[in-house]
Amino acid sequence: MKLNELSDRDGARRSRTRVGRGTGSGKGKTAGRGMKGQKSRSGVALKGFEGGQMPLHRRLPKRGFNNIFAKDFNEVGLGRIQQAIDAGKLDAAKPVTAETLKEAGVIRRPKDGVRVLGNGTLTTAVTLEVAGASKSAAAAIESAGGKLQIVGATSEAAG
Repeated sequence: MKLNELSDRDGARRSRTRVGRGTGSGKGKTAGRGMKGQKSRSGVALKGFEGGQMPLHRRLPKRGFNNIFAKDFNEVGLGRIQQAIDAGKLDAAKPVTAETLKEAGVIRRPKDGVRVLGNGTLTTAVTLEVAGASKSAAAAIESAGGKLQIVGATSEAAG
């Protein structure tokens, strides 16, 4: 089999219907749009329009607040970090940062930083350079003999 011999199966691709090409074609004159009216004209987008009735998205009450300045952290548990160390993907002798976690495959992409959570257990002494950590995670890191450094984040992220 060669690349130039590849082709679709019969009927896999269908050519588009050419509308408005004479009444004999079956899709002529009104081109499948029906008779007169707003929807038969071009440039009409009636998303959410309910014929003059108040649309659903305006009938429902507004609720909540979206903070546009909120930081979006990667949340990583201590158990997941220990798992990566045991698998040999993370070197416990070097400081663990967002970049090393990405290279190890623990996180997909560093967003606004990494925040360490206390779920799981940490048995290896390791230095973590992260944007924040929960109090239980900080206590577990200290008890395992490791160090925690909060870098590039506000005090709210650390606590």
